[in-house]
Amino acid sequence: MIEWQWSGFADLTAAQLYDMLALRQQVFVLEQTCLYPDIDGLDPGAHHLLGWRTVDGKRELAATLRCLAPGAKYDEMSLGRVVTSPSTRGTGLGRELVAQGIACAERLHPGHAIRIGAQAHLEAFYGSFGFVTVSAPYDEDGIMHIDMVRPASIT
Repeated sequence: MIEWQWSGFADLTAAQLYDMLALRQQVFVLEQTCLYPDIDGLDPGAHHLLGWRTVDGKRELAATLRCLAPGAKYDEMSLGRVVTSPSTRGTGLGRELVAQGIACAERLHPGHAIRIGAQAHLEAFYGSFGFVTVSAPYDEDGIMHIDMVRPASIT
C-alpha cells in the first residue's frame, strides 16, 4: 500500500527532500547513466508528489514526481521527474503515480493543459492518460524524448 504525500517544496522535511533527490539520482543519473543537472532550480517553485511504502517496518520512498505551475517551464503546467524505485517496477505503481499526479495537478491548476517531456519509449504509456505527442523525437542527455500535452478538457 502506498501513502501519497503532496507537498510544496517548503513543506518537505530535510529527510523527505533527501529521499526524493536520492531516488532521482539513483534512477536518472546512475541507472540511466545520464550526467545532467537534476537540481535545476525548479524544485523550490514546484509541488512534489511522494509515494511512501513500508517494507520490513521501514518507511521508504517508492515514487515521486513534481508539478510546475503554468509558465514555470512551459506555457502549460508540467509534470516531470517522474520516477519509481527499481524495486517497485512492474507493480503498476508508475501508472498509479501518474494518475495521482494528474489529479493533484488539476486541483492545483484547474483548466490548464499538462505538458511533459517524456522518454520516447514511454509514449504509449503516457498516451493512455490522454497525452498527445506534439514534437519530433529529440535527444536529451543521451535519451530520446518527445514532448506530449494532455489537454485541459480531459477528465
